[in-house]
Amino acid sequence: MKVEGAVALVTGGAQGLGLAIARRLADEGATVVVADRNGAALANLTAGLEGVSMDVTDPEGVKTTVASLFERHDRLDILVNNAGVIFSEPFVNIMNPAGIMHDYGRFRASLTVNLDSVFIVTAAVVEHMVKRRIKGAIINISSISALGNEGQTAYSAAKAGVNAMTVTWAKELGRWGIRTNAVAPGFIGTDSTRQALSESVLKHIQANTPLRRLGHADEVAQAVIALVENDFINGTVLDVNGGLTI
Repeated sequence: MKVEGAVALVTGGAQGLGLAIARRLADEGATVVVADRNGAALANLTAGLEGVSMDVTDPEGVKTTVASLFERHDRLDILVNNAGVIFSEPFVNIMNPAGIMHDYGRFRASLTVNLDSVFIVTAAVVEHMVKRRIKGAIINISSISALGNEGQTAYSAAKAGVNAMTVTWAKELGRWGIRTNAVAPGFIGTDSTRQALSESVLKHIQANTPLRRLGHADEVAQAVIALVENDFINGTVLDVNGGLTI
């Protein structure tokens, strides 16, 4: 399908990687709705992007917001599930005798925002797409951490779940002309990456990446465009990591 003329919803799209994706979709001619819970970031969106306040972990709130978007635009053709929070915590931390094991509450919280949210938003959107016979594309933003990353039990588990749902939905929704794919970025030079990882860790990652650098947000956005526009790609998790995993 062509991005030009399509209506797209990008979650977590008011800043960082999501904003780069939203801008690229708009540059390619899509009408882009940015859903985020950061009111200040939504207020500062550039011209051409429509902002809506939405908590992707609230099923009823998401249903209401998505229904209003279909009423306003009459369709959604593209869904980019980008909202999420990088989270790191070792499974065993001997430096903290009072809480040596990974906290279960934080584990569940990470799964809620990084995995449950993808299910919640996609379910709300696909219900309307199927009822209205809309053929479209779902792009889930996964992560290199889905392969298992030391110190990221919860985040890795969540992103592995996103990959599994991507393949499952590709099999189920393809009959209605709805394709589901994922983009799995490596380490991208966004603020969230720099906040989550120390400078020494980032230098180690760059040294072990064949291209010897972090990725750029627009390179991930390019991958999203490619998956949307190729109508015979379905159920693919596209790595965008500079060769770090080869």
